[in-house]
Amino acid sequence: MLSLEHARQKILETLPAATVERIVLAHAAGRFLAEKLTAPVDLPPFDNSAMDGYAVRSPDVKTATATEPVRLRVVGRTAAGENFDGVVKGGECVRLFTGSMLPRGADAVVMQEDTRTDPGQADEILACDPVQPGESIRRKGEDVRRGATLAEIGDALTPGRVALLSATGVGEISVGRSPIVGLLATGSELREAGQPLEPGQIYESNRVALAPLIARVGGVPRIFPLVPDTLAATQYALENAFAECDIVVTSGGVSLGEMDFVKSAFEQIGGVLDFWKVAVRPGKPFVFGRHEKKFLFGLPGNPVSAFVTFLLLVRPALLRWQGAREVGMPSHPGVLAEPLINRGDRRHFMRMRTDETGKVLSAGLQAAHALTSLASANGLVDVPPTTTLAAGANVDVLRWD
Repeated sequence: MLSLEHARQKILETLPAATVERIVLAHAAGRFLAEKLTAPVDLPPFDNSAMDGYAVRSPDVKTATATEPVRLRVVGRTAAGENFDGVVKGGECVRLFTGSMLPRGADAVVMQEDTRTDPGQADEILACDPVQPGESIRRKGEDVRRGATLAEIGDALTPGRVALLSATGVGEISVGRSPIVGLLATGSELREAGQPLEPGQIYESNRVALAPLIARVGGVPRIFPLVPDTLAATQYALENAFAECDIVVTSGGVSLGEMDFVKSAFEQIGGVLDFWKVAVRPGKPFVFGRHEKKFLFGLPGNPVSAFVTFLLLVRPALLRWQGAREVGMPSHPGVLAEPLINRGDRRHFMRMRTDETGKVLSAGLQAAHALTSLASANGLVDVPPTTTLAAGANVDVLRWD
């Protein structure tokens, strides 16, 4: 039985380098960069106004007050996207709007709120407040200098990073290809939601729970029909899934029972098993194997076991398959509001709920079949074997959203 770290290392070392494809930036959110990008332009590309107002020479308005305003002649008007061809001289100003290019000769912007107009002098304004050089101006290159690194290979293309790239004129980028991930659930007792249940039957929930987790890390989930507990049916389902998918994730059928056929069916179709036990709770029975250049992840059938082992072992693999540098679960610190007790000999990843004050509480029953606590949870806490974590202890909460 492997430790979690050893199992994860074996998986990540086995995965191939990401396959690179070129896509338009508009479709890049959630993907992972396969090239280093540098800024082709300065950002902002020119000095511009941070607000609506008037471009001025700051010495001209250094004495301006509300009771003794300074009169300035308006010699132009520049909207965003336009350019004033002249030069602002002493006693002059140019009407600007947010984003307007700063005209030559001006070194500051007086806010519109700090000016008045004179009904009798349409081409003049009264500046009622002094400004310092550079006030209300966004300087060329103050955010990004041309040639600066925007993103590195393996960076996640978050909405913010996509916005930065777009603002510097990047239109296409190279990314790691998204894996197509097949989802199989095995078990003769399983039925699809909406079907009538006979005695001894249950509704299947693992595929619909795992599909959004796959999509959140850039994978393309593909749900396959339920698989009855026979060797032939399991073999047929695996063959079909591998024909269409890069990675196949199964739930159920990976233990040592007479009705557990995933491992033997996988070997029958030419697969090679790397390991099948990991020292975690929930989820000790876990299969990882290779089928030519594709991969099998066999999860336990209990819903919480499938969910947790996916997060701990499959999620990082899907990220690395796309070339991501960071593959761990996001986490945040919290303080236990109650003790957590693990009397077992395996690490227990307990379902927890963190409230708005940072207090961390058990989400409910910690049994591997209990979905109510999973529904209430927003994170996991790793409790070492034969350990009690006292109320008030500082913990790291692993998050999946």
